[in-house]
Amino acid sequence: MKNIVTTLVLSSVLLFTSCQSDYLDLEPLDAQTEASYFKTPANFKAASNDFYNKMVSWRSVDGSNIYNFMDFGTDLTSLSQEEGRGNTVEAVSDIYWRNPYKYIRANNILLNAADKYQGDKAAIAQYVAAAKFFRAWHHFFLLKRYGGVPIVTTVVDINDEVLYGKRNSRYEVMNQILKDLSEAIPDLPLEQNISGADKGHLSKWAAEAFKARVLLYEATWEKYVGTTTDGDGITTGAGSEGAAANTTAYLEEVIALTKDVMSNGGYQLWNYNSQLNNFSMYYLFNLEDAGSNPAGLDKSTNKEFILYNKYDFGLLQAGTNLSHTVGSRLAPSRKFMDMFLCTDGLPVDKSPLFQGYVKVGDEYKNRDYRLTSYFVDLATDAIPVSGAIKLFGPGGDSGSGYANRKFRAYKYGTYRAANTESADYPQIRLAEVYLMYAEALYELNGSITDAQLNESINLIRQRAGLPALTNAFVAANGLNMLDEIRRERAIELFGENSRYDDLKRWGIAEQVLNEPILGSVIQGTDYQGNSAIYKPASYPYGELSVATGKGNLNALLLDPAANRNFQRKHYLFPLSTTQQQLNTKLLQNPGY
Repeated sequence: MKNIVTTLVLSSVLLFTSCQSDYLDLEPLDAQTEASYFKTPANFKAASNDFYNKMVSWRSVDGSNIYNFMDFGTDLTSLSQEEGRGNTVEAVSDIYWRNPYKYIRANNILLNAADKYQGDKAAIAQYVAAAKFFRAWHHFFLLKRYGGVPIVTTVVDINDEVLYGKRNSRYEVMNQILKDLSEAIPDLPLEQNISGADKGHLSKWAAEAFKARVLLYEATWEKYVGTTTDGDGITTGAGSEGAAANTTAYLEEVIALTKDVMSNGGYQLWNYNSQLNNFSMYYLFNLEDAGSNPAGLDKSTNKEFILYNKYDFGLLQAGTNLSHTVGSRLAPSRKFMDMFLCTDGLPVDKSPLFQGYVKVGDEYKNRDYRLTSYFVDLATDAIPVSGAIKLFGPGGDSGSGYANRKFRAYKYGTYRAANTESADYPQIRLAEVYLMYAEALYELNGSITDAQLNESINLIRQRAGLPALTNAFVAANGLNMLDEIRRERAIELFGENSRYDDLKRWGIAEQVLNEPILGSVIQGTDYQGNSAIYKPASYPYGELSVATGKGNLNALLLDPAANRNFQRKHYLFPLSTTQQQLNTKLLQNPGY
């Protein structure tokens, strides 16, 4: 019998009356019986429509905030936060445990009603599949955050004898996720068959792409992390369910699924560089109506997003202050600025095209188009010029020397004010499918052919203004193919809630997140000795010599290594004290 989380159904009469709002928060659907509500296919569709609102997206839902899920504070950004520093602590309560189980309960209510439905089962198959997909979606969220968790596949109430069960192992949770997705995929429509009014709803390809994401995550986790984070009271080892052989099988399926989406899904990268002055990767993420870009392109041109949350300026605005938040909180670190390749495909320390750092705009020249799409001067939407960016520290013009504009409200035409931004939020897009395909091939075989690169990563690089990546190029220039595949992932998916997961599943988070965080290069630049644009006293940690594209140079030290203590235990979050008090069998994750 499956274990179940207590937060969903325990009455405040039983325990901790004063904490009722912390854990008892059921959906309005609970007020109705299934028999009175689920009478027609339209009822099932209406119930399933609400499932889409429960993915973390622009609009806040049940206290969940997008700013907890945009990779703030990783090695790629200049503004530190506690998760990246390894300062995660056990909380009293945790909405990111409670909310997913509340949503899973709604999924299970629909599935239970479907079992009892006396009408045409084929007419509701799509909505049953959606319920299974989202049940998998939320279990995967829980798995990534906590490891092994209670699996919930039934609608329980206060009299259910399994309320106080132990956590399932991560391998059991993974098996349930894959089972739900495997059952959902055949009953979901093709993208081409989804009507205009239902655009944004799940397709077969969306479910396949998500299953590929799940499989790649677990395959690499089991390969690089293994059982080192296990110990939740269920298992201290993978056993037969989590044997290393999973890695091979999972990677093979990632390749098959992504290949199917790539070949048959009908998606394409949103590449309008010729009309947008090579700024496709800026305008894609604030694409609204025809006034959102100089080419007059609207959302109907976007064939890249596979699963996404839909917004509309007139009907459903994002309601999130993107313009005044992502600029500073996603400002790039020194490491990330130097990660972007030059237009000859070489890193800055190898390319003769790299212009250095003397003038503030030099490092933007001859670079990957994504660098200028993400990080040009916010005031002018152009490569910054000397004196335009002033280093006056926190509260000044620029704390790090850089600012981000990916996801910011568009400035072309009529400016979208803060909280009214209405670009769609991508949950899965085609570029990620290409990246998963290439990574899985290399992880499986230790190699990837040029033909396979051409049908995946090189399409992304083409949009970025970079030459094709080939095995000969890698060998001739002393590069590492796996590093180049991971570089593309870091740059392409910046700010899209993947960096923390990637560093953990690759088993390198301790190494990477404990590195110091740096900003602009100072030594040998216009900043050095110029008090009109640089005030050293504003930076309490001073400067640090760091490897750059022009050798070791002093750069702003924004967060020293001494402030950072990310450990293996931080690969998982701790369970809250409330959950452990409600169910004493929910043992804490190791190290907390």
